[in-house]
Amino acid sequence: MNDQIAVGISSCLLGEKVRYDGGHRHDRYITGTLGKFFRFLPVCPEVECGMPVPREAMRLEGNPATPRLVTVKSRQDKTEQMRSFCRERVAALKGEGLCGFIFKKNSPSSGLHRVKVYNSGMPAKNGRGLFAAEVVRQFPFLPVEEEGRLCDPVLRENFIERVFTYARWKAFLAGEPGLGDLVGFHTAHKLLVMAHSPTLYRELGALVGNGKNLKKAELFQRYEELLMMAMALIATVKKHTNVLMHIMGYFKTVLSREEKEELLELIRQYHDRLVPQIVPVTMLKHYCLKFDDQYLNGQIYLSPHPTELALRNHV
Repeated sequence: MNDQIAVGISSCLLGEKVRYDGGHRHDRYITGTLGKFFRFLPVCPEVECGMPVPREAMRLEGNPATPRLVTVKSRQDKTEQMRSFCRERVAALKGEGLCGFIFKKNSPSSGLHRVKVYNSGMPAKNGRGLFAAEVVRQFPFLPVEEEGRLCDPVLRENFIERVFTYARWKAFLAGEPGLGDLVGFHTAHKLLVMAHSPTLYRELGALVGNGKNLKKAELFQRYEELLMMAMALIATVKKHTNVLMHIMGYFKTVLSREEKEELLELIRQYHDRLVPQIVPVTMLKHYCLKFDDQYLNGQIYLSPHPTELALRNHV
């Protein structure tokens, strides 16, 4: 996990002048902060499928489930040109070891959520860009997000946490693991998964417990599916509080009354959104080291992503 993680990205977000008007949408958080940990693989579907810069603006039209890509003024239908490119380009990305993808919002090719689809009357904001749709289709477990939604601290943390989790899973698979290795991976991720979905946490535990009765390929594929389904769910304050209290339970016989009260108060303040999550987590990490709890020290939940990203510093 010392290497940069491969993440696909819309080229314009890196500052490349590939947009229809000859401009770009350079996102400095992405390049300046995430770029320290991610190795970006840029894609501009319009340019790579043969369209010029600058070019006529395009939009999605028709059925949101199977929209057409049409130029706004000259009414040229670019759908098949784009779809053919998307199938080939996304298939080629399978050899790049992708662990995430950041798309440009509102784009008729790369928008992930609420892209306008025109028909009669007002456009419906329920479409998805043709390239983004193909990525999601061919990479069903891949963490994906739009750059605009990364401005939301909760969505930003969720996406980045998913990327790092997927990267750990990919690295795990690369080691040709067996059932015992899967038990170790699952053990390390237990509390992280619990913070996202207690229900899928139980399902994953049952799956691993029954692992000897399944074929390896089936077991690992099902585990990946459930793991990434769980990580896609938002880890709410309520669910985090439950995990923090669960961790505190490991120290109930070794902490003094004053230490317990102090820790409980920090968790309560986090629950009430008075202090950021990093405050009780830091205290718990201190006790993990002080009392040398091997199980807790091995929990990814306590450090799921680099501290420099400061993702747990928001309330």
